[in-house]
Amino acid sequence: MSELVKAPPVLTLEDVAIAYKIRGGEIEAVQNVSFEINRGETHGIVGESGCGKSTVAWAIVNFLGANGYVKRGSIKFQGQELVGVTGEELRRLRGDQIAMVYQDPMQALNPSMRLGDQMSEVLTVHRGMEQKEAEARCIEMLERVYMPDAANVMRRYPHQISGGQQQRVVIATALLNNPALLIMDEPTTALDVTVEAAVLDLIAELRRDFDTAIMYITHNLGVVARVSTRVGVMYAGEMVERGTVEQIYEAPQHPYTQGLLRCVPKLGSDKVSSMLYPIRGRVPPPNNRPTGCIYGPRCDYVQDRCRNERPKLRQLPNGLWVRCHFAEDINPGEWTPSEDIAPPVVGIRDLNAEPILKVNNLKKYYEVKGTQLKDVLGLGEKRYVKAVEDASFKIPEGTTLGVVGESGCGKSTLIKTLIGLEDTTEGEARFLGFDITGPISERDQSLIQELQMVFQNPDSTMNPSYTVGQQIARPMQLFRTVPKAEIRAEVIKLLNSMRLGANYYDRLPRQLSGGEKQRVGIARALASHPDLVLCDEPVSALDVSVQAAILNLLLEIQQEFNTTMVFIAHDLSVVRFFSDQVAVMYLGQIMEIGPAEAIYTPPYHPYSEALLSAVPIPDPTVQQKHIRLEGSVPSAIDPPSGCRFHTRCPRRKLLPDDGQICVTDTPPWREAADGHRIFCHIPLETLRSFDPVISQEVS
Repeated sequence: MSELVKAPPVLTLEDVAIAYKIRGGEIEAVQNVSFEINRGETHGIVGESGCGKSTVAWAIVNFLGANGYVKRGSIKFQGQELVGVTGEELRRLRGDQIAMVYQDPMQALNPSMRLGDQMSEVLTVHRGMEQKEAEARCIEMLERVYMPDAANVMRRYPHQISGGQQQRVVIATALLNNPALLIMDEPTTALDVTVEAAVLDLIAELRRDFDTAIMYITHNLGVVARVSTRVGVMYAGEMVERGTVEQIYEAPQHPYTQGLLRCVPKLGSDKVSSMLYPIRGRVPPPNNRPTGCIYGPRCDYVQDRCRNERPKLRQLPNGLWVRCHFAEDINPGEWTPSEDIAPPVVGIRDLNAEPILKVNNLKKYYEVKGTQLKDVLGLGEKRYVKAVEDASFKIPEGTTLGVVGESGCGKSTLIKTLIGLEDTTEGEARFLGFDITGPISERDQSLIQELQMVFQNPDSTMNPSYTVGQQIARPMQLFRTVPKAEIRAEVIKLLNSMRLGANYYDRLPRQLSGGEKQRVGIARALASHPDLVLCDEPVSALDVSVQAAILNLLLEIQQEFNTTMVFIAHDLSVVRFFSDQVAVMYLGQIMEIGPAEAIYTPPYHPYSEALLSAVPIPDPTVQQKHIRLEGSVPSAIDPPSGCRFHTRCPRRKLLPDDGQICVTDTPPWREAADGHRIFCHIPLETLRSFDPVISQEVS
């Protein structure tokens, strides 16, 4: 009986080096990268920003730009060498057999063309289909990626659909020709956790149904654990570890992979019982890499051999490929943190302490201006975006309130209203006993001093013409928190506490990395010694190591100064780790609020349950309930009657008449215990009967 012949890999990279020509020479951005992807396999590529993940993807499709090229090595697609292929042959391959999904779908969609025309062009050009047949095939594929009202979407322009829908259009377009290789470059980074979960489910289905080979690039270790069969870890342009997803997560052998996993908060872990350990230092630039092991300057196990000899990628007896001289000798269980990355020791916060902020039935509406003549003349009916509706909560001094929810649920509007960047429509908000619902121009300067904010994008809040020192010093000068002669010393002290140092004082924002800019933003918010800091997604755009360092820094500040915080994030693992209380928002309303540990175990609000089931967890052994919300978040201009969540609620049918009461009546607040409140018609006894969303697989 003849043996079955194994099909050749769809993609094979062997010792690939990618260089860019610069004035006076060249820089090798990627060195010695080797891996292969077979049919029906998803190969995840992970690593920090600047590690060369996207550069490898661009090299496969020859999109490196005029000054980029593959310097050495081989890239084979189904046995055909791609290095050196140009012109018509490459164009045919890229549109037909190799497809790519980008991080930002708007980079791949033409804003001046209808979506249907863009999609059908793939089939009319590469398959020679008639226009009607191509359109029918496009509608079929849009339905395959769960696009609502697919035929109507074909007639729309990119700006007329949501970001999640745009990404589905790009994925559907990429799959029209049933490509042998699908390259996905951070396709879910900008999406809500619920949309991300649906897209990741879709990717897993497509891999099975189309038998496609997928190369998935991301910095999110939870996403890799959910979709990948094999994983490659890149660092500073090199592949440092490679293996199955189970091997990488259960027993990583390279110190860098171990370090990445120590940076990620586990869902269910809190700041008292667990700690995050950032990797010290940063990824070296391509023109200044060390001579020996490229990870040596950041490694806790570095020895003389590491400094003098570059390790080769080699296979261990367990099947893992590792680029480390001493991989077999390293026991992650015996690792101890060095003093420079040791996190603060955090005590239990008192949720019964005196509230520093009290909010009662706070509302924020935005008037919608119509374009018809009657609207211009003020004769039409006034319409409003109901961004925040009846928000009520208290924050005890020295604690953190985490706020989670999908995009457009009102999280950022809530804290912008509290800080005074938006006027309050109705309701009450008292900070330190003072009313803060009026215009910010009417607030006392001492009140402004005590209430500061850290923004999501530090670039948009930093003056590019002023140095770091000048920008941090400004609040000290304005509020006179320190004598004028001592301001420079105080700024340097603050920079040191941010792990930046005095040498950053005279640097301009353009000379800083994203993580360093965010630290400067935090330093500036703390310069006035505020009692309350509002944090709007301060870590969402950062690498896991920088994120861990920023979270530890905020914990240290809170521990030292008893600072109170409101912390917005879309990552429920981060919110659980960092917060003492959690509020879950949907379409402007708080659906559930209570102690952090209570939000993550039954009883759940059905919306909280769906959010938890959508979180990518960096552990392939964890069992997670599969709950997916259908449809998009309704418009805040005309929100649903009764319970605003009823149009998407998967638990409505547990009530009599299929939950008709949810359509007609506003839900009651149900008091669970210890300040845990749920805004839902479903009785607490029923909510308590739900199985936990997350459970550990028993081996």
